Amino acid sequence: MSNITVLPHAEICPEGAVVTARRGQTIAEALLDAGIEIEHACEHACACSTCHVIVREGYSTLDSADENEEDMLDRAWGLEPHSRLACQAFVNGADLTIEIPRYSRNLAKEKKA
Repeated sequence: MSNITVLPHAEICPEGAVVTARRGQTIAEALLDAGIEIEHACEHACACSTCHVIVREGYSTLDSADENEEDMLDRAWGLEPHSRLACQAFVNGADLTIEIPRYSRNLAKEKKA
């Protein structure tokens, strides 16, 4: 099991959080399972960049992004050297600290009722 520390995000996780993740689970799956509603417009298909996160600690413990993920990341708002798509970054046992960027390129964002 790994801990993912989520830094505060004004809309998605105002207080920040610490989420437990299983080995082999994606960052997005772990966040969603914990009730943190990270955007994921393509339903984890690596076809958008709405689940973009910045890995502030533990980046080197993740497998490298493949070419498809890198292409999608090029479309992300606020891209940084340690950016990943949460739907493609698999937890491997190490603890992580992530930041969810302030904005995404999701043009069809819907609020839950």
